[in-house]
Amino acid sequence: MENKGTKKSGFAALIGRPNVGKSTLLNNLLGQKIAIMSDKPQTTRNRIQGVYTEDRGQLVFIDTPGIHKPKHRLGDFMTKIAQNTLREVDVVLFLVDAKEGKGAGDRFIIERLKNLQTPVFLILNKIDEVHPDELLPLIQQYQNSFSFTEVIPISALNGNNVNTLVDQVFSYMGEGPQYYPEDQVTDHPERFLMSEMIREKVLHLTHEEIPHSIAVEIEQVKHRDNTDTVYVGATIVVERSSQKGIVIGKQGKLLKEIGRLAREDIQKILGSKIFLELWVKVEKDWRNKPKYLRDFGYGEEDY
Repeated sequence: MENKGTKKSGFAALIGRPNVGKSTLLNNLLGQKIAIMSDKPQTTRNRIQGVYTEDRGQLVFIDTPGIHKPKHRLGDFMTKIAQNTLREVDVVLFLVDAKEGKGAGDRFIIERLKNLQTPVFLILNKIDEVHPDELLPLIQQYQNSFSFTEVIPISALNGNNVNTLVDQVFSYMGEGPQYYPEDQVTDHPERFLMSEMIREKVLHLTHEEIPHSIAVEIEQVKHRDNTDTVYVGATIVVERSSQKGIVIGKQGKLLKEIGRLAREDIQKILGSKIFLELWVKVEKDWRNKPKYLRDFGYGEEDY
């Protein structure tokens, strides 16, 4: 008989092609935003750890960059991060897009799963966008390629079946310690989360005009004297002068809108009023330069 005082804990990696909903699932699990969401691929660049704590114990979910064939040094860093994570966790959650079906990107990932001894769950996301009759043939396609430990259809956006996913992950965890305080939802510092919120707004508001050649540096965070306002100064880095003009917009209107929306998210993170000041600068081809990759927090150990 299980001792009621025992707690389970462990680590689960979220992997999959870019844009299959890993960040959406992580935010749903935690009940708040810690990972940025975008309809553009390769939004997540670093490992983002989300901490889920309840009576049964604690699960640490690691949202990895989408695994893809890299085209630059930043992409290489992102792919290494995702692949290295697989060797460090207790359960791997392989998310796929039920609406799009099995593609070359999924096959690329499955080949990298075949050497793992870790349990791998197939998580079919976006089931709210497909007819139920389409799910079984799709599941069979995936199972023909790999022997998945569990198969769980979900909608990360609507929360459908997410509780079942949590139950199944807990069932594969052993007794263990609580790694983080129960009110902590991520291991990332506030500066990282602030930079991600700003980057999300740039991606959202520039649509297809700006590719993923954007980085955000938080230059300064300080409390203003005799007020409850926190001053945040940040620089948006782009690769070309033309991109700088797009991000700023006519008479600075787009940059102001980026700042307005980002400020709302940052205020939720800090629980304080925020005065956000943004600048834009050009660093040509920064995604291929080790110095800038290190400065912006990408892969210091690899470059």
